[in-house]
Amino acid sequence: MKNLQKALIAVIASSVMTMSAQAAVNYAGQPYAGVKVGQYSPDDVDDDAVSYGVYGGYKFTPNLGVEAEYLTTGDADAFKDESGTSEYSADVYGLYATYDYMFPNTALYAKGRLGVAKNKIDVDDFNTDIDEEDESFSYSDTGISGGLGLGYNITPMATMEVMYNVYPTIDADGDDVDVNGFTLGAHFKF
Repeated sequence: MKNLQKALIAVIASSVMTMSAQAAVNYAGQPYAGVKVGQYSPDDVDDDAVSYGVYGGYKFTPNLGVEAEYLTTGDADAFKDESGTSEYSADVYGLYATYDYMFPNTALYAKGRLGVAKNKIDVDDFNTDIDEEDESFSYSDTGISGGLGLGYNITPMATMEVMYNVYPTIDADGDDVDVNGFTLGAHFKF
C-alpha cells in the first residue's frame, strides 16, 4: 500500500475515533446489520456480475458512524471468442466512515462513505483448444474506497438504501482495472 493511502487511512481512523468519543457524551449510539444485492462492474468485461453481501455498522451520532461490508459475486463472462471463454468472480471487504444527512421533515437521507477496502478478482480461462490447459488467476488490491447513496427509513428500526460504490483499482498484469457498482440494501437497527 502506498504511503499516501496509509496516511489517509490513519487520518480517517483517528477522525472517526475522535468524533465518536465526543459524540458518546450526548448520543447513545445505534448498531445496525443488513443484506445487499447489486451489480459489480469492472472495466472492459462482457458482462457485469450480480453481487450480494452483508454489512453492519454503528452510528456514533445521528450523522456519523462506521460501517463494515463483505460483498461477493457470482461468475460472469469477462470475454468470449473462438479460442475460449474467460469468467470472473469477485470479493470485496471494506471498512468505512459514514456520514448521513437527513432531509428535513422526511424519512429520506443522503449517505456518503469513505474508507479502505480489499478488492479481489478471480479469473478462470477456459480454452477450446485441446492442446492448451485451462488457467486460473487471482488479482487483488487494497486501497481507498467509497460511495454515495440515498436511504429511506421505512420504520424507525428498518431502512432501505441504494448506493453507488467505487472500489479499489486492481493491477492485473500491468493493466489497471477500475471497478464500480450499484447496490440495494436493507438493514435493521437494534
